Amino acid sequence: QVDLMESGGGTVQAGGSLKLSCTSSDSRYCLGWFRQAPGKEREFVGIINIDHNTTYADSVKGRFTISKDDAKDTMYLQMNNLKPEDTAVYYCAEWTQAGRQCLTSVDLYNYWGHGTQVTVAS
Repeated sequence: QVDLMESGGGTVQAGGSLKLSCTSSDSRYCLGWFRQAPGKEREFVGIINIDHNTTYADSVKGRFTISKDDAKDTMYLQMNNLKPEDTAVYYCAEWTQAGRQCLTSVDLYNYWGHGTQVTVAS
């Protein structure tokens, strides 16, 4: 059993920044950020593996950065130049059956946080 807790959501103007945090009770596996906008399916945002290698969705590449503090079992999502289309509930998730290669499919991630709302006003 892995427990995940997100924090750091809120409302920001377009062009602004937010930083989300996700604390895991065991962060030794693939960790990822996903988001779900109203009326849409949950989608991949970015992932980080145990070697701190990252992969991002094209829609956020160059604007979002994922990092991880192993000592704190915490993953971060720094979001810059936010756009109204980034508005969504953001979830962190962990895939405990993965090796070093973290894939991006939502269905692979077997532990999820409760989510944190990010709203970008135009």
